[in-house]
Amino acid sequence: MPEWTLIVTQFLITAAAVFVVLYGFWVLIIRPHLDRKVAELIAAAEGIEPRVVRGVKAGVSESLRELPESAWDGTVKESTRQFLKFGSGLFENGLSSFLGGAADLERKRQQEQASASPEAEQKPEKPTEN
Repeated sequence: MPEWTLIVTQFLITAAAVFVVLYGFWVLIIRPHLDRKVAELIAAAEGIEPRVVRGVKAGVSESLRELPESAWDGTVKESTRQFLKFGSGLFENGLSSFLGGAADLERKRQQEQASASPEAEQKPEKPTEN
């Protein structure tokens, strides 16, 4: 057998052995570990919203209980009303009412892109007549 065929055969056998070992490590160790971690993340994500809702409810009710009686006269009544309005909006709409929703972020990004591109300023769009 020529010498080059032995080298090629040894290379192929070594490559196949390395591939089998790496594939076995992926299938037997890495993949199950990643599946467990993803399941934990999904379970944690599902539990976040109910805890936030409970926390907001408890925080608003506790704040209302701690307000002094003088707060219910005309001096602080308006700020209390604004606080309650903000709290109810936060409770009903979630954090998106405070931080902005996905549509708001997309609109801001489009406005930034439009203002950043000089071509948009040079070529005004012509209105189409129907």
